[in-house]
Amino acid sequence: MSTKYNAIVIGAGHNALTSAAFLARAGMKTLVVEKNDYIGGATVSLETYRKDWKYSNCSYVASLLRPEVYRSLKLAKYGLQIVPYGGGATFSQNGDYIGRYVDPDISRREVARHSQRDAHATERFDRDVMRQARFIRQFLLRTPPDPTSFRPRDLLELLYTARAALDLGEDLIYDTMRFYTMSIADFLDEYFEHPLIKASHAGSGIIGSAMGVMSPGTAYVLLHHAMGDVDGSMGAWGFARGGMGAVAQAMHDCFIDLGGRVQIGQGVSRIIVKRGRAVGVALENGDEHYADVIVSGLTLPHTFLECMEASDLDAGFLDRVRHFKIRGSSGKLNIALDGPPRFTALPEGSELARGDLHFVDTMERLERAYDDWKAGTWSKDPYIDLLIPTMTDPSMAPPGKHFMSVFVQYVPPKVDGKDWTDAQVAAFGQNVVNRIEEYAPGFKDLILHMEVRTPRELENEIGLTSGNIFHGELTMDQLSFNRPLPGYAQYRGPVKGLYLCGSSTHPGGGVMAAPGANAAREILGDLRRINTVPEGWLDD
Repeated sequence: MSTKYNAIVIGAGHNALTSAAFLARAGMKTLVVEKNDYIGGATVSLETYRKDWKYSNCSYVASLLRPEVYRSLKLAKYGLQIVPYGGGATFSQNGDYIGRYVDPDISRREVARHSQRDAHATERFDRDVMRQARFIRQFLLRTPPDPTSFRPRDLLELLYTARAALDLGEDLIYDTMRFYTMSIADFLDEYFEHPLIKASHAGSGIIGSAMGVMSPGTAYVLLHHAMGDVDGSMGAWGFARGGMGAVAQAMHDCFIDLGGRVQIGQGVSRIIVKRGRAVGVALENGDEHYADVIVSGLTLPHTFLECMEASDLDAGFLDRVRHFKIRGSSGKLNIALDGPPRFTALPEGSELARGDLHFVDTMERLERAYDDWKAGTWSKDPYIDLLIPTMTDPSMAPPGKHFMSVFVQYVPPKVDGKDWTDAQVAAFGQNVVNRIEEYAPGFKDLILHMEVRTPRELENEIGLTSGNIFHGELTMDQLSFNRPLPGYAQYRGPVKGLYLCGSSTHPGGGVMAAPGANAAREILGDLRRINTVPEGWLDD
């Protein structure tokens, strides 16, 4: 069977759906093809245990979703509601904890309980991180310039970047240049003295990365997790009501309302190239669909090493794709609980239990966790980011029951260089459960069901190459005009008619939708035969 469209989008993750929706809004007949029998990619809610339980199976919190996309696609109309959650705690091995509260004054007093010096430094730390976040946010929905090009659009974009940098002032320019290359450990050392306080901030510098807290470049990963917002509050985080799949579902419903079509249950086996141009896709069931524009929401390696013939691509380009850094380092446990766990360090009824909870209290423990990953195994004493969304959104579980999301760092894509076995997956999950039990005695008895996801599951089920949650590491050599590769940072592939809209492109991973929106803007610009789409296009 063969059908002709204006555009075909590969994958139904949130970026692909974003691109598809904007293309459909511009009047293009658009098809989305997805290998799974559900939409959302890593932004998904599934009833894995029972019908009255919803798991946010992969991504689990919201903050980075660009408000411009939210407004432009009218996602509130389609039921998307982000419910902010506040606070959290980092536990120490001696039974103490450091709490983080919504009220900054209370948080400062909590820091002072451990160190008066660090309490004074907190305001300076928050100010400096927010300065960097405000600087980078203005580039999220812009196409990176090609620094080797003399085209007017690239020169103007370089000028825009230079003016934005000059607005920082001389001292902050120096600080910014240092910040992007520093380790999170060195960055925190410039502000804080107490080990627990430093550890409470350090996790955001390693989440999703194949680097340790002492690796250069991890300070930027902290920024990547601080530049989002919920209801206009920058740096805040929230839950998508009904689970993270509500984000993709709202985008899907918007796309369908705009006349789009989604075909699930059939992956793309090959991107069809004729006379040097991408013209269609061949599906696993043998169907072929053709279009003037092909858009891939898959990872860079998946797109070019699995869905394209090597003969259709330059050998040098393929070599660079093979060396793209996309090492997996994360795992996830989704747990159904018979009731709320009791953390011995927290006072009864503490609001902190509604936030994110961590169990690593020194930088050295975090670095040793990374050492395990380098040695080819999962961390025996891992970094854990634990949340119980049902304390904020009770719609995800039956009354009195709870869903627990447990993000784990570090988990290698292979164990001792070999593929994961089922026994190893079970052992990894049990190790995490044992760590939680140390801080919440009786936790094991509350478990009704547990889903364990390693990089094996993340790759096999939703196509995250090596299980990398960001579609590629967030290091300086893979950011801005280097993402995914130098010369290919403007969402266009090496074959005419082929575009990229996934998180392998600028500005990177997270449930942001910026790569999808940016790719759609470039596609529409090309079809209109102009260099740029006017500013404010999202709200047209």
